[in-house]
Amino acid sequence: MIVTTDQPAGSMDNLPEYTRSHLALRNGQDKPDIWVALHGLIYDVTRSRLWRAGNHYEHWAGQDLTDELKDAPHNENVFDKFKVIGKLKS
Repeated sequence: MIVTTDQPAGSMDNLPEYTRSHLALRNGQDKPDIWVALHGLIYDVTRSRLWRAGNHYEHWAGQDLTDELKDAPHNENVFDKFKVIGKLKS
């Protein structure tokens, strides 16, 4: 998996951490940003036409999709085109 960020290479540790509550607000309804988490990283999917309404088929933005990925017709590489904007606080 290729991770795209605005951070210098090797600085994933410097990404801001967000709680699940912060992530939940970026659901395409409460705030204009649309975010999803996968394997502890938060991706900004706001520009994706497939997430425009805050949902993608039966999946909803603003949450961790790690467990749901196994049901998807694609693998995690689909997230390579999205910017990583933070880490999900455990």
